[in-house]
Amino acid sequence: MAENLIVSDGNKEQQYQTLLPQIESLLAGETDVIANMANVAAALKQTFNFFWVGFYRVKEDVLVLAPFQGPLACTRIRRGKGVCGTAWEEARTQVVPDVDQFPGHIACSSDSKSEIVVPILKDNEVVGVLDIDSDRLDSFDDTDAHYLEEICRMLSGSFTE
Repeated sequence: MAENLIVSDGNKEQQYQTLLPQIESLLAGETDVIANMANVAAALKQTFNFFWVGFYRVKEDVLVLAPFQGPLACTRIRRGKGVCGTAWEEARTQVVPDVDQFPGHIACSSDSKSEIVVPILKDNEVVGVLDIDSDRLDSFDDTDAHYLEEICRMLSGSFTE
């Protein structure tokens, strides 16, 4: 695929429907997980202009920061800590309308108001998470969860470690 992204000006679902085949094309034939995470983060940031979009990879007993788009981020997150660590521990998507109401939220940026974290599963094990923050309350819903989970399924094939 060319390095041009077509962004739909429709509603959120239409934007995801336009984005998904483009991400599939970006990932096709590329086996490097870092390159794939970088392009997925950039595509999500460009399409939705989220405050922060990025990945953490499971390395032994901690999530370690991977490619992202946005301001500086927390580098390491323990299992069960914050929204990312909870998504890892529970192996399920976390949709948080107001991060200040999430017990144990890790405030990497005080500008973050809502968050969604989607685990990336390979052979039924969490190998990483996709983390997206918004600078507005209640930015994420079931539509985001559905399409971001699909994106993470596509990306999971890149994880070989």
